[in-house]
Amino acid sequence: MRVTRRRRVQRMGASGLVRDRADLLAGEEPLEIRVHGQPFTVTMRTPGDDVDLVTGFLVSEGVVRSSQDLRSIARRGGVTPAGEPDDNVVDVRLAVGVAPPARELHRHVYTSSSCGVCGTSSIEAVRKVSAHDPRTDDVAVRVHHLLALPGRLRERQTTFDRTGGVHAAGLFLPAAEGEPRLACLREDVGRHNAVDKVVGWAVRAGLLPLRGAVLQLSGRVSFELVQKAAMAGVPVVSAVSAPSALAVELGEELGVTVIGFNRGDTLNVYSHAHRIHPAPGRVP
Repeated sequence: MRVTRRRRVQRMGASGLVRDRADLLAGEEPLEIRVHGQPFTVTMRTPGDDVDLVTGFLVSEGVVRSSQDLRSIARRGGVTPAGEPDDNVVDVRLAVGVAPPARELHRHVYTSSSCGVCGTSSIEAVRKVSAHDPRTDDVAVRVHHLLALPGRLRERQTTFDRTGGVHAAGLFLPAAEGEPRLACLREDVGRHNAVDKVVGWAVRAGLLPLRGAVLQLSGRVSFELVQKAAMAGVPVVSAVSAPSALAVELGEELGVTVIGFNRGDTLNVYSHAHRIHPAPGRVP
């Protein structure tokens, strides 16, 4: 398993110049998730932080609510058709008393790196019920702190710097004074995977529900990312790009503040704007 792969490419320009060079690509491999030995889903992801990914995915699916619901997460090694070692299978054992995922939650086709709900077996199964309620979170965040988050995220996107081909999610937690602190950053070819990796880290650190947290995204905000945030109790989701209409509607319903176009010195607040406070001396 490799986070990046090197490949020879031909670089071409308008002048007609053709030059051979090496390029570094983001890794993308399938990961099969099993629960008690039974296939649950296969997702495409960038290898790395797989335990976090699996843990966060199970929270997003409503299978577990905390680290206490997990007994073990272990790799089940195998061999590829080419005879190479294959560690792309992870088996989860749930704690005693935790019900395994219902049949309708199983993904009958693989989940691509661009889609966090692909393969869900019914429309009803797309919507999840969270054990945490962001609507009860009275966090207040300053605009100038929010505006700084994309830059702080970008400074730490090491895999993006090397490949230009991954998304990032950063979990910022409230600090006693001043700007929120970056507690965890994860990168992946899939936006939803990056979020699951961050949530999984928080679960294993015993931090759920993530009250007062801000989830900063490097791309856009879709329905499933707002839902993943709500499942972890995150009250504020901020993104560099636009939200979808359904993401905003879901944020309004679940009590998640959805922020888009967080670039430079402006941002748009689409839901629950009461949590966002103007900088000192500025008019809201």
